[in-house]
Amino acid sequence: MFKAVVFDIGQTLIEYNKPLNWSKSYHPALERAAKACNIYLSETDFQKAGNVLLTYNTRINPREYEVSSNKIFAEIFEKLAVPQSHFELLKSEFYAFFNNETSVFEDIIPVLKQLNANGIVLATLSDVAYGMDNEFALADISEIKDYIQYPVTSNDVGFRKPNTKGLLFLSEKMNIPLSQMVMVGDEEKDIICANNAGVYSVWINRSEEYKDFGQMKSIHTMLELPEIVTEDRN
Repeated sequence: MFKAVVFDIGQTLIEYNKPLNWSKSYHPALERAAKACNIYLSETDFQKAGNVLLTYNTRINPREYEVSSNKIFAEIFEKLAVPQSHFELLKSEFYAFFNNETSVFEDIIPVLKQLNANGIVLATLSDVAYGMDNEFALADISEIKDYIQYPVTSNDVGFRKPNTKGLLFLSEKMNIPLSQMVMVGDEEKDIICANNAGVYSVWINRSEEYKDFGQMKSIHTMLELPEIVTEDRN
């Protein structure tokens, strides 16, 4: 039996009703933020801010190191004639735009309860978007946070998947060997990260399209996970 399960968050535990690539939503998100700050942004301002955001769009420009929200928005503010007093509100309202259409997949809570009952330690390892602070990134799992002992994001580690440092960080924090951990995710980088770290990789595929990322196991519903985790492997 494995001792710990590490979950990706987006499209694994939580369903997002917005595209994974945020580039087409920069304008409305910044517009919302400007309105909350009671400031005016011209179309040129929106374009300048959008260009900065595109630089840090990992769907277009993948990277393994993490960049803080403060760094990204400091670059945005350099391009805009906006008082620094609006920094935190503009940033938080921008992120809030993307956090208002999420829901926990219906098969998640029963599985988390079952794994908890079996003494399995649960964690997350999620890459944040545009340096999104944990207060926003982990708000998505507020409904299930009591079941997860180690909620971790790339902010905590400083690196993004498929870099293995996140799993190494969790292994040390949990005092559980990598070989006794399972990683569950919906993307290729989750599987590569797990495999490279020597962690048992499980791909959650909620569609009919099969992909071979080198995963050790594929599942269509999270309800299949407890049997994998608790199976006697001797």
